[in-house]
Amino acid sequence: MTDQTNTDNALNSEFLSKRNEESKQSLARKKMTPQQEFLPMWPDDMRCMPNELLRSALFTAKNRKQPREILKLAPIYTIGTGNITYTGEELRQDDETVWLQLIHLAKEQQAGSSIEFTPYAFCKAIKWSLNGQSYNRLRTMLTRMQATALSVYSKRLSKGVSLSMIPSFEYQDIQTGQSLNRWRVQIAPQLVEIFGDVHFSRMEWEQRLNLPVGLATWLHGYLASHKDPFPIKIETIKQGAGLTTEDKSHLISTIEKALESLSNIGFITDWKIEKDLVTVKRS
Repeated sequence: MTDQTNTDNALNSEFLSKRNEESKQSLARKKMTPQQEFLPMWPDDMRCMPNELLRSALFTAKNRKQPREILKLAPIYTIGTGNITYTGEELRQDDETVWLQLIHLAKEQQAGSSIEFTPYAFCKAIKWSLNGQSYNRLRTMLTRMQATALSVYSKRLSKGVSLSMIPSFEYQDIQTGQSLNRWRVQIAPQLVEIFGDVHFSRMEWEQRLNLPVGLATWLHGYLASHKDPFPIKIETIKQGAGLTTEDKSHLISTIEKALESLSNIGFITDWKIEKDLVTVKRS
């Protein structure tokens, strides 16, 4: 047996051990509080999202200079099975980064409970500048996601699940009007249903934070939801990422830059674009 084989076996054993430990922790929580529901467990260096959302245009990769649309019961393009409708101001990839961090904080608590954090700590966790401009940007995003209605329909759910992405958000004292030291955000308890036990994917947090926000981060999430990604059409990437460009050469160039970024962080080891198909090999 080679040294490389020994190393691979050790890594696989460590990975399985971690997964088993996370499953035991999740089961223990549910046994202790049978009337409560929790999100699944995952390591601190990961962030997670239901597969249906990662494979959709819910969080678009549009250029920040493009005005955000106001959507009402709008069908969201989804790659694969399932249907999504959304009401609210259009969401972008930076909104997804914020929501991923919120979900990560919420996984330790009973579904529907409020989580608390300082804007300083939150912006530090997502690698934003630590200043008033970032805090205002964060407040704008949280307010945007509070005024939403998201519905997810899929065969595995056997029904539609509807929720507000952030049912409540408090950042100032109602009586005094003063900013709270710790902001409070509630994550919809229905999100537990959409996650399920296995219908979500993990993303390495540092990898995402080191990517340019846009198509690179969208592809990072989409490809993370496939262990062995199959070739995907250029047009499918365009629709899935919510892009609107009609210039094919510009679209291909944008995809190439995104794939180079994914290669630079070690997420993919190889890629090619051939006959309108994008093929990648994950690390």
